[in-house]
Amino acid sequence: MIATIQTLDTPDGPFTVLEDDARRVLASGWTADPDAILARLRPADRPADVRPGSVDAAPAVAAYYEGDLTAIDEVPVLQRGTEMQRAGWAALRRIEPGHPLTYAEFAVQLGSPSAVRAAASICARNAPALFVPCHRVLRTGGGLGGFAWGLAVKERLLAREAGVPALV
Repeated sequence: MIATIQTLDTPDGPFTVLEDDARRVLASGWTADPDAILARLRPADRPADVRPGSVDAAPAVAAYYEGDLTAIDEVPVLQRGTEMQRAGWAALRRIEPGHPLTYAEFAVQLGSPSAVRAAASICARNAPALFVPCHRVLRTGGGLGGFAWGLAVKERLLAREAGVPALV
């Protein structure tokens, strides 16, 4: 597989998108380091050839940062994982901007109320950040929890989606 990679400027810093040859986002995140993006994928899922170029997801990223918070919703992604992981990633795409869930609420959505750790693991293994908005899941009590791209980015994304200024 030949993949295309592009780094975009955003208010939250450089944002890099990796797309496969079918123009589906494989991985993305707030870094200009291609190796950090590739590291989000399991070794077996990494493309054999990665070339710089323009990605189809770029206009959706620009629109999101211009205020169209739903612009990312229809961007095609490709994620490989267990049945539960795939169901979890699909559920993440249904969380509305400005209405984050806790990991416990997310586990309930997955049909496994006691699987809070599994819900957190699904978020942690999410490679196409922003397009599969794992940043919309919080710790019980509202704490930010973790985020592969840093808590400051997560806080700014959540604040933007809630329509309030970020503290960081």
